[in-house]
Amino acid sequence: MITREDIRELALFQARNGDGCALSFYFQPHTPQDKSHRGEAILAKDLVREALQQAEKEGKQEQVRQDLRRILEVAGQLRGNQAKGKAIFACGGRSFWREFDLPAQLPSTCLTVNQRFHLKPLAQLLGSQSTLGVILFDRRRARFFDLRLDELKEREGLFSPLSRRGRGDGFAGYDGGHSERRVQDEVLHHYKALAARLKTESDKGLWQKFVLGGLERNWKDLEAYLPSTLKQNLLGHFSVDLLTEPLEQVRAKAGRLMQQSLDLRRRDMLSQVLSRAKSNQRGVTGLRRVLSALEMGEVQSLVLGEHYSAPAVECGHCGHLDSRRMPQCPVCGQTTRELQDVCEAILPIAIRRDIEVLYVKDDPGLDQVGNIGALLRYRSEHTRGARAAS
Repeated sequence: MITREDIRELALFQARNGDGCALSFYFQPHTPQDKSHRGEAILAKDLVREALQQAEKEGKQEQVRQDLRRILEVAGQLRGNQAKGKAIFACGGRSFWREFDLPAQLPSTCLTVNQRFHLKPLAQLLGSQSTLGVILFDRRRARFFDLRLDELKEREGLFSPLSRRGRGDGFAGYDGGHSERRVQDEVLHHYKALAARLKTESDKGLWQKFVLGGLERNWKDLEAYLPSTLKQNLLGHFSVDLLTEPLEQVRAKAGRLMQQSLDLRRRDMLSQVLSRAKSNQRGVTGLRRVLSALEMGEVQSLVLGEHYSAPAVECGHCGHLDSRRMPQCPVCGQTTRELQDVCEAILPIAIRRDIEVLYVKDDPGLDQVGNIGALLRYRSEHTRGARAAS
């Protein structure tokens, strides 16, 4: 499973002169046309040939040949009907090779050669996803799982055994009523212990959001013991029998709740960006304004169209990005280089600074402002104005 540390390492990487190139290979499985799986092999060979041609134009064909041969060997072992996608990041000049299994939700199979790793498919897949806590419970048990990129990993659970009842209810049913009340008290203590465990894990940051699964009658009893601060991180609950429900069904139900939350988050963030940009508050739209805010360290969240791409220039000396094609950097005067897709430079910056990146699909409002916008932590121009007035 790919971790935040892995993603940060990829974002920090940049090939320099003598290092060769940064190769990024994404494999998206699909239904094969025949049992021989020749389609995958042919596609991989075509991608490698195109990558060699691109490297040859830059005079780095020999430096990437070994990495491409190794990628071709891995691609030859992949099959279109497998359940997982694959991502490989390599740079032979720096002895860098990373392989990751990913959910089969990538846009397509592709291979890119650049100075940086191609992180756009990874950003689209991850979105704002974080580790989701999935907790299954009943009157005496609780099972704890972490859901990350469609992978469900179980952790240590919670078990509170109930007292055993005797064979009879005693004189006039007294013992029966007493035993029933004792069992009910033990169930309530179990729910209190479960709520305390959830609060502790939330405070430790083991997950940012969580979902609960259990029988509906048990959910109503547990809900009363969840603190209001904890309920803010609860995405929802679903009906499930802890003992009999297959884990695949649990993963699917929890995944649907998380996807609904992400869709709501995207709509809410887009609405904030557009409204605040329109009122000249903590929001900007358009590539030029977003790049300026990014350079000033103002950006809190980025909103991009699903297929957004735009040319730009980058200064190799100071890192300045500009939407205008200029041979010299306006900041330091050094020579700039052209970028076919500005996202290749924006995404590593966003990952390094922990800026949230959200991709939005087919939204007319975002399309009208250039398919890119940002929610800001502050506006430096407002801060300067306030200081001047003071």
